[in-house]
Amino acid sequence: MRFTRDDRLLFVGDSVTDTRRDRADPTSLGEGYVRMIAEALPFPATVVNKGLDGNRVHDLEARWDTDVLGLAPSVVTVLIGINDTWRRYDRGLISPVPEFEASLGRVLTLTAKTCAARLFVMTPFLLPVSPEQERWHEDLSPRTEAVLRTAAAHGATVVRTDLALLGAAGVHGAAALAPDGVHPSPLGHRVLADAWLAAAGAGREGGPPRLRGCEHD
Repeated sequence: MRFTRDDRLLFVGDSVTDTRRDRADPTSLGEGYVRMIAEALPFPATVVNKGLDGNRVHDLEARWDTDVLGLAPSVVTVLIGINDTWRRYDRGLISPVPEFEASLGRVLTLTAKTCAARLFVMTPFLLPVSPEQERWHEDLSPRTEAVLRTAAAHGATVVRTDLALLGAAGVHGAAALAPDGVHPSPLGHRVLADAWLAAAGAGREGGPPRLRGCEHD
């Protein structure tokens, strides 16, 4: 995909996307993969970070109209799911996979109806650093499959961050990429950014006409 200076690239998700962004500053991109992507683009496109610490998919759905559609993006990237798994094990809060899949599907459907935005869906990931975290895969694996099904059903470009990080862990070790198994280190964020850029095939101006942003009645 070729982006132009007029494109608005919006990233939405949980703490992996948030990365300590200044929520009082709409231009703040945080310290992670979103900033790295913005810095790697060959021109100054508008990039917006709407990650929010602790979000599960229902939190994302509750703020979708304001934090996504209301900003009229031409490209929307979603990364969600690890907290839906994590909360099962640390707080006993169950996020049934069918409900998770339905919620993610609703926000993507709403975006398709309201916008002509290009959709990117990043897979949730886990690099276990303890035997306890190894158990999380029983919940996360079917959730990842749900993400893949939903992305395919909506024609979204999939960014296999789970596979990218797993491959990098074979070289650097899991703890070097995500010390707690969930939150990436700077190296982990670089892997995420590179995976997104590869999936996007980000190019310079002069490609096809840009996609329109969201339209409200």
